[in-house]
Amino acid sequence: MNNNTPRFSSLNDWLEWQETLHPSSIDLGLERVERVADQLHCRAPAKIHISVAGTNGKGSSVAMLEAILLRAGYRVGCYTSPHLFRYNERLRLQGEPISDSALCESFARIDHARGENTLTYFEFGTLAALDIMARHSLDVALLEVGLGGRLDAVNVVDADAALITNIGIDHTDWLGGDRDCIAREKAGIMRPGKPAVCGDADPPASLITEAGRIGALWRVLGEDFSIRQAGRGWHWQGQHSSYRELPRPALAGSHQLANAASVLMVLEMLRECLPVKQTAIESGLKWVRLAGRIQTVPGRVEQVLDVSHNAQAAQALSDSLRQQPLSGITHAVIGMMQDKDTESFVRALEAMVSHWYPVGLQTDRASTAPQLARRLASVIGMERVTTCDSVADAINRLKAEVRPGDRVLVCGSFYTVAEWISLQADFE
Repeated sequence: MNNNTPRFSSLNDWLEWQETLHPSSIDLGLERVERVADQLHCRAPAKIHISVAGTNGKGSSVAMLEAILLRAGYRVGCYTSPHLFRYNERLRLQGEPISDSALCESFARIDHARGENTLTYFEFGTLAALDIMARHSLDVALLEVGLGGRLDAVNVVDADAALITNIGIDHTDWLGGDRDCIAREKAGIMRPGKPAVCGDADPPASLITEAGRIGALWRVLGEDFSIRQAGRGWHWQGQHSSYRELPRPALAGSHQLANAASVLMVLEMLRECLPVKQTAIESGLKWVRLAGRIQTVPGRVEQVLDVSHNAQAAQALSDSLRQQPLSGITHAVIGMMQDKDTESFVRALEAMVSHWYPVGLQTDRASTAPQLARRLASVIGMERVTTCDSVADAINRLKAEVRPGDRVLVCGSFYTVAEWISLQADFE
């Protein structure tokens, strides 16, 4: 292969090769990515850059920012991970997923620019997002951190504003075993003299300390901006502006108000370079969509699909389910990765679920169905567990079990929800 000939012509071939290129699926550190990004001249891919980190709520916050800014008339690029169905979902320009051809062309440029540098699958994707954004004259780049913050590939971009949604316990092998350690890693996306908004009303001390050490313009929910619920709407109070009777975000769960409030604080702090009218905020909150976040599929047997995979997200899911009246019982189909704290996840949902159906998933990273069943049984007892080989097997078993008025909850992983949706489960 000469330097002008792309290594592959199809997106699937590129992605399969990227999975084998680096000896580790995760290799935290910025040096290799910085070198390639400098070669591609893509470390400032838009006029304004907003980076979003946190344990839960990153995707929802990015989606709200995207919806509002598009309604305000800005040209917006949006990078998130992981995807539900197609890799292309990870990069959106003007709300639309990027094409296969644009990704393949970018991967070829990265392959040529990287020289002897090995890159992980995630690093390749991040560089492609930055490279493609840099070629589209964008007003705003919205960048969701994949893991942590300080050493995540997204952090090669100097954010004009950092949003840290909340801090929970997840990815402990990489980020540390307590909130202080995890917060210190996420604090790495903050920059001196730039806005740093925290949507966690009880931020770990390390996060506050790091904001001060870095010299970021620190703002935290409950102190610098606040929420007040009012009937079907809500009021928001910032430092220089306020909004009354805003519509609730079109994403389920009361926790979305904290995400929305943090988004508005970011926009207030960027108001001089990125002005947004209240009409755009209201329209964006009504219009925002994000599959797999307490997504309800109505029917005689209601389906609730949620990609949550840690205890904090499970608690938000449990609170949301509690607020949705149900005449029957809830059956939960669960598939999870091996490194997740299954027991804590299940405890958070235990009171809302009558019976559990652990499933195997189509990835080596997942717990097998028997492994998952044993973990569930240690919390709730085996009498409430039916082990299923796959999501398809769970659907077949549920068809004989569910009754009108029941609910089926699908949770634990992006893989679980994606496979469920692809199989188009129908209990009518």
